[in-house]
Amino acid sequence: MSSQLFDAIENLGKEKGIDKEILIEALEAALISAYKKNFKSATNVRVELNEASGTMRVFSRKTVVEEVEDSQQEISLDEAKKIDPNYEVEDVIEVEVTPKDFGRIAAQAAKQVVTQRVREAERGVIFSEYADREEDVMTGIIQRIDPRFVYVNLGKIEAKLPESEQMPTEDYQVHDRLKVFVTKVENTSKGPQIFISRSHPGLLKRLFEMEVPEIYDGIVEIKSVAREAGDRSKIAVFAEDQEIDPVGSCVGQKGQRVQAIVNELKGEKIDIVEWSEDPVVYVSNALSPSKVIRVLVNEEEKSTTVIVPDYQLSLAIGKRGQNARLAAKLTGWKIDIKSESEAREEGLLTEEENTDYAEVEEDLFE
Repeated sequence: MSSQLFDAIENLGKEKGIDKEILIEALEAALISAYKKNFKSATNVRVELNEASGTMRVFSRKTVVEEVEDSQQEISLDEAKKIDPNYEVEDVIEVEVTPKDFGRIAAQAAKQVVTQRVREAERGVIFSEYADREEDVMTGIIQRIDPRFVYVNLGKIEAKLPESEQMPTEDYQVHDRLKVFVTKVENTSKGPQIFISRSHPGLLKRLFEMEVPEIYDGIVEIKSVAREAGDRSKIAVFAEDQEIDPVGSCVGQKGQRVQAIVNELKGEKIDIVEWSEDPVVYVSNALSPSKVIRVLVNEEEKSTTVIVPDYQLSLAIGKRGQNARLAAKLTGWKIDIKSESEAREEGLLTEEENTDYAEVEEDLFE
């Protein structure tokens, strides 16, 4: 074995981004396997590689015992003392057993094993690189499309975007650049796998963090996100500093910030509302853009009855119930919407109450 092999290993390590020591260990394991296979040896052996001299030596390892039961693994104390009088029982003796033609045989047998270990090491490097990208946004290029998946190149790995995680309103084309949300990174027997999504609420959250400096810096906090991908979303934001307008920060001057996100999501409508620890205010805000007369809160059941002007009922409920459904997801409260006239019939509002403007009050069900 010449020093050229070690040079090749070092160059391979640099090319693949793999520690040279990992490749040396793989080679040692492969040579041990090759020795046992080609020379039909069951003995315990150790391979010593000397990078400086470019040499390889094989040593048989046997344990010193009083009475030998397995000659492949053991040597008697009498035989051991012939080698060195200082040997005692349970000592391990190493004897060089390097065959003359072992280099050629070992190189052939080791090639496949080393290749496998290199592949495994490469997978480990890739997994380490992408493991910390979970719940993050990455930009990739669509490589190909089939009925089940959109295949997105993320650099060193190809991720599959399943139909269930696609936006139903999007038309995917090969070579398009695409921002995706990484839901999970796994190191499987087939190598690292990255699971991505275009419909996950986390994508909307990360896009706001990227687009709004106040969110990135922690001045404005995203409290909740509710999303029906490709159609409409709601996001609740909050600022500890009362001097800061959290909704205005997200909208941006002339709506530039939110519009950039809407463009990325191919026209998905986004309602930005202010979060409040008061469920009356929060639920009222969440039903934006509809106006609210009153919110009745049942703390025990975490449910609310929301009264809106008659002409605002369809707006509050939304198309196919979407506005109310998203508001409930956003707040975590059940929401039952009633018109003003219905509420009066049920005694939830009196005739004397003025409803010329939006008003919210809190009341507990009895």
